Parts: sequence; C-alpha cells; structure tokens
Amino acid sequence: MSVASVASVCRQMATLTLRTKTLPLVSSSLVKCPLQHQQVRWHNMYRVDQPRPMGRLSYRFKVHYPEDGQYTVRPLKSTKLAGRHPETGRIIIGTLGGGAKRNYRWIDWFRTGPSDGFFEERVIHVQYDPNRSSRIALVAGGEHLRYILATVNMQAGDLIRTTSHLPRIPVRPKEGDAHPVGALPNSTLVNSIEVVPGDGARFVKAAGTAAVVMRRVKDKVVVQLPSKREIALDPNCMVTVGRLSNLEHGSKHVGSAQRRRWLGRRPASGLWQRKDGYCGRKIRPVPPMITYGPRKEELPMLKFDLPGEGPTKKITPSTDRVS
Repeated sequence: MSVASVASVCRQMATLTLRTKTLPLVSSSLVKCPLQHQQVRWHNMYRVDQPRPMGRLSYRFKVHYPEDGQYTVRPLKSTKLAGRHPETGRIIIGTLGGGAKRNYRWIDWFRTGPSDGFFEERVIHVQYDPNRSSRIALVAGGEHLRYILATVNMQAGDLIRTTSHLPRIPVRPKEGDAHPVGALPNSTLVNSIEVVPGDGARFVKAAGTAAVVMRRVKDKVVVQLPSKREIALDPNCMVTVGRLSNLEHGSKHVGSAQRRRWLGRRPASGLWQRKDGYCGRKIRPVPPMITYGPRKEELPMLKFDLPGEGPTKKITPSTDRVS
C-alpha cells in the first residue's frame, strides 16, 4: 500500500464519527473526499470537552468563606485544587500543585465612599500576603476593619480618604486615596480599577503595576493599562491613586527549583524554550481601545419542550478519575 493510500485511509477513519453518511474505508480511485466529508478535528479528540481557564475561576485553591457571607479580616481556610476543576475534579492546569499551606486574607475590592464628602481610614499596618504578589494593608474606619492593596509609599499611621464625588475641576491626587476616575487629572497613576461603577476592582492588582489616566473622549475617560492597552471607562468608576507595592517582585530571581515547589508550581515539560534574538522580532500594532459601559440586561432564556423525545439523557463525564 502506498503512502497516498495510507493517508486517505487515515483521513477517512478520522471522519467516521463526524459524518452523516458512511463511506468505504479505502477508495478505489484514491481521490480526496468531498468537502462536506472532510470534517477532521485538528486538535486532540480526548480534550474537546475539557473546560479552559477563565476569569473568576481559580484552579489553585478554593476559599471557604463564612456561611453568613459577612466580611471579616479573620484568615480564612482554603483547600488546594492542584490545577483541577473545583466541580468535576479534572486536571486543567498540569503545572499547579503542592506548595506551602496558606490562609486567605479577604480583600475588600469595593472602595466606594460618600458623594458629598470623604470617608477617612487609618492604616494599621502593611503586611505580606502569601496569596498575591503585592503587599496588603489593614485599615480601620469607624468600627470596621478591612484589607486593601497597599501602594508603594503607604505606611502604618497614614490617613487615606475615599469619596465618590465627581467635581467639575480635577482634584489634586494623593497616593492611597480612592476617587472616581473622572475626578483625576491626566497622567495620574492609578490601580485597582473598576470596569463598571459599583462592580469592584478588576484591573491592575499585581505588584508594582499602575495604569495611567490618558485623556477624555466625549463622556468616557481613557486609561492605559500596564500592557499598553487602552480602555474607555465611565467617569464614575472608582480607582485608587498610586502604584502598587513590592516593586522588585518582577526582578526577583526564584533561586532554586525547590522554591517553585514551595510556591505551588510543579515542573514543566522542559520542551518550551524562550525565543531569543536569533528568532528576530515582530512589531505588532497597538491593540484597539475597549469601551466599557453599564451591563446589558440578560434576555430571558427560551425553553422548548419536545414531548415526543422523552426525558433528557444524563451527561456522564468521559473519565473515571476521582479527585
């Protein structure tokens, strides 16, 4: 059998489960299949139905929050997931697992203050958090304590202010204060950026990072992220002034392979190598600006019943692995 005939057999065998008609395995004329039958999956068949990493879903650990849902500064217990899906238990990221035991400090991402004044808080202390790269600060205001991300020059005893007032003239920013992004002048460094007003901080949370307020476009404020991407936000989105702490995090060497295991990272395959100058470089255009606005109301889902089809078939996982 020639190489061409073997290739034809392989193509037809790959399309057996995807066709609507059955064809003979070996074609007598060794002619390519019609276009409607060339439905070959160019990726691994056994990983088609595996979920992919997505936002707001962690595969490192699962935090056990209080049952009453009330915010607390007490360290919370967490369960290691080791790269597995929290519900199905299937391995999603193979290079996660192990690591030192750590407790979770609940960060308050909602820095919303009064619209007619300031809400002042005192920084109790700045501490290390094993669950994130930047330092965190314990602040107290009134009768409440909470954790926030610490900026570069934040120290114990500092007073920080939070306000939702949007003035006509931009204010003079002070590091650690929280304002609407529309209240800050251009070229201001900010972090912990909201995408939708009142939705909590979403962008710029890593150590040593900061975004820049660039310009105003109609009723939007354009902010440049550390990745050089520009986003247009509502002027009422809350941001924190300043650059996040732990500047030397990105330049610090890991030191040893064992320290990676302490951090919860398993060995990689060793096949990947970083491209060097031999490969040249490619100058890519600046990514387009993304405009964020209020969330659209989700339309009600329409459900159709087929009485003649019987009950729905139960979905069973394609693996018997138990976590």
